This record gives sequence, structure tokens and C-alpha cells, in this order.
Amino acid sequence: MNSPSRPPFGNFDIVHAASGVTDLLPAPVADALRNWDAREAAESVLYVDTDPDKADTAVFCETYDAPPEASANCVVVAAKRGGETTLAACLGLAHTRIDVNRAVRKHLGARKASFAPMDTAVAETGMEYGGITPIGLPTGWPLLIDESVVATPYVLIGSGRRRGKLILPGSALSLLPGAEVLPDLCTPAG
Repeated sequence: MNSPSRPPFGNFDIVHAASGVTDLLPAPVADALRNWDAREAAESVLYVDTDPDKADTAVFCETYDAPPEASANCVVVAAKRGGETTLAACLGLAHTRIDVNRAVRKHLGARKASFAPMDTAVAETGMEYGGITPIGLPTGWPLLIDESVVATPYVLIGSGRRRGKLILPGSALSLLPGAEVLPDLCTPAG
């Protein structure tokens, strides 16, 4: 394992360069880190070990002193048009809400868009529910990212498992395969 690095925020006991602990990540995430064309971005990713029972965003932020405005959630959306369904991932800051019914539906040219069922999201990504991350998504999936995520200096995202999270520069997320940065993907939560 790599020597510990210091995260830009939060209170974590165990921190490593993610590239040095790929054995702690699901195969799609580990493979994506190893094969990411943007090597500098891949090397900037930190892995922080966390309690899977505290993976819910609000509980997590309180437990690990992580600011909600630096935490991003990745959700899988099913967009339907005619008889075809397109799966896509959407990434927004934890204190916002992804506008699935308007922004996502319109951007994907769908008649209807909704959150994908949990079993579909898990089966298609090879990741655990509650830990889905934009790193390692299936080839060809659109990855819609709210511009506020990319503008955030450092962002906390899932690791592909409920145990552990990843921290990386927000701008690095725009370099992921299939990434599209949108200005109005999210609306204020509440």
C-alpha cells in the first residue's frame, strides 16, 4: 500500500492514493483508474477508508467532518424513448437535487426519465448501491455532471463500495469518459 496522503478536508484515519489500493475497489473502478487516459487526474485520486454503516451523505458528513458542499452523489438514470432505454449517470453536489424530469430527460432526448431501479444500477455498474461512482461506469454511458461539481476544488465521491470514498479535484471529473458538464443539471435541494 502507498504511504498515506493528506486529504484537503475531512477527518479520516486511513488515507491512500487510490492507485495504490485498487484491491479495495470493485473491478470496474480499479480498471478505470489504471486505464484512465488522464494520468495526472488518475494519480490525484485519494481513497479514504470509512464505515459502510455511515455511508448516507448526512451521517457521513457529520461523522467525518466533510462539508456537504464538497460531497457529490452519483445516481443512475433510465431514460426512455419509444421502446429503448438509455442508462446514464448523473453527478451533483450533495446539497442539490439532480433535475431528472427536466434537465436529464431533455438532454438525453427522452420522453421519460427516472432513477434506475437499484438492482439495475448495481448489476449494470458492478458497484454497490450507496457507493456508485462516476469512475468505472460502463463504456458508452453518458456521464452528466453539474457544472458546480467541476468548479469545486476537491470533491468527495463514492468508491464503488459502501466502504470507502474517493476524493479528487472537481475539474478531474470532466476528464472521465462520456463526461458532459451541464450548467443546470441540478436545482437547490429543499
